[in-house]
Amino acid sequence: MLARALNVLYIDTGSMYRAIALSVLEAKIDAQDHEAVVSLARSIRIDFQGDPDSQKTLLGGRDVSELIRSDSVTNMSSVISAIPGVRRAMVALQREMGKHGAVLNGRDISTVVFPDADYKFFLTASPEERASRRFQEDQLKGAQTTLSETLAEMKARDQRDTTRTDSPLKIADDALVIDSTGKSIDAVFNEMLQQIR
Repeated sequence: MLARALNVLYIDTGSMYRAIALSVLEAKIDAQDHEAVVSLARSIRIDFQGDPDSQKTLLGGRDVSELIRSDSVTNMSSVISAIPGVRRAMVALQREMGKHGAVLNGRDISTVVFPDADYKFFLTASPEERASRRFQEDQLKGAQTTLSETLAEMKARDQRDTTRTDSPLKIADDALVIDSTGKSIDAVFNEMLQQIR
């Protein structure tokens, strides 16, 4: 919504890690073989196509937008995103893609990728609210999971992401923290846009 309002590129960094995870799964690479995973991350081409509302993630020119949303890819992306070499490869690509102005979302954008960004927002919500939102999304896709399983997976991912040694999830000192618990998407968007304007 921000990218559209500001007429700039939107970069979904999570989709980039998911694309690598999909490549790892398709190539049947052991995620513990960090050298092979990093080599793969450095060699694949990831692009985005279309406007922010209908953006497609392309992996080597192939549209993988739906494939990267599977549970297996979600779980693998959290594992491979903790590998320092993978993060370095993606940070370099994200910086290149966003150097002329962009809206990026991701867990290390304002602290590692663009620490000098003009505007930094840290969006949060209670774990229960976040799990409920994810669970509702998953149900629309026909996923066979429970709310308690979704909450447990979310807490495990948060634990991994906040404790990893390379680019851990943390709030930048100069970021505006927005707690979206109980707020609509429009309310959060308007708060962010008002801050920018």
